[in-house]
Amino acid sequence: MLRRPRRNRYSKAIRDLAQETYLQVTDFIAPLFLIEGNGQPEPVSSMPGVYRLPIDKLVDECIELFETGIRAVLLFPCPKTKYKNPAGSYALDANNFLFSTISRIKSTVPELTVMTDVALDPYTTHGHDGVLDGGGDVDNDRTVEILSKMSILHAQAGADFVAPSDMMDGRVQAIRESLDAKEFHKVGIMAYSAKYASAFYGPFREAVGSGKKSSPKSASDSETVYLDKKTYQLHPANSREALLEAELDEKEGADILMIKPAGPYLDILSQIKEITSLPLAAYQVSGEYAQIHAAAKLGWLDLHPVRDESLLAIKRAGANMIISYFAKEMAQALR
Repeated sequence: MLRRPRRNRYSKAIRDLAQETYLQVTDFIAPLFLIEGNGQPEPVSSMPGVYRLPIDKLVDECIELFETGIRAVLLFPCPKTKYKNPAGSYALDANNFLFSTISRIKSTVPELTVMTDVALDPYTTHGHDGVLDGGGDVDNDRTVEILSKMSILHAQAGADFVAPSDMMDGRVQAIRESLDAKEFHKVGIMAYSAKYASAFYGPFREAVGSGKKSSPKSASDSETVYLDKKTYQLHPANSREALLEAELDEKEGADILMIKPAGPYLDILSQIKEITSLPLAAYQVSGEYAQIHAAAKLGWLDLHPVRDESLLAIKRAGANMIISYFAKEMAQALR
């Protein structure tokens, strides 16, 4: 045989030379859950090693992340029930603890890029990503107005990027115009461009308390009804719809496009890579993280090799940056 591809795999040295894709510390964005006050971290039961962090502990975590080589964090506030209402008005409250936290991070670790989630689901009692209309669906245009105001407040607090995760039509352009009108020209937008109505978000919804599931339909009904976001998040069966959303976000002024979830949608990531020159982010979501840990705990998978392979696949498919709950330990492992 003239061609023997195995010749390039016979030793580790040769395999290293022929390796096509590499993970680097600077590929990772660390998602962080934030709670009010200066108490103790609260473990997220469905996500081993993940905590909701009070402000002082979160700032300390940001210092540690930066020291390991991580250069960006994505913040998710977890407000108490008393701050929630159907309109999600705490999102625009000047006393929202998210704003003071952003300022503290930027004053303590100024070179760390702070990205902030822009959506109403942590703040609404119903758990949807926007305000509801009379029929119980999310009101697109009213929600976009609120998201634009949220983005300005995040920018004023010191956020480097806002990350609208709501999937409302037209929100990227509205946010860009609002930021520019206030001369926040340097604040970027990382758009959740292809965010699917996925079943992999359960642990995240537990972490932020955003309506993971609703009550039974009636007192005699034991069935649990999961919160339905299908009128604004993408259908898992569709790919061309994701390409349309990505193209629209780019035209509306997004600086980074995101695909979420990452692992089950590597084909979408690869397809979007072909149609844009913008950087791509992929979010390895809570369910992906939790299932790897669960299988490893049962002895069905080897945790670290599976972790590494899952992340390498995301990079290979075209991601320039990866949002993952494995970010810190990967940074430590890579160093």
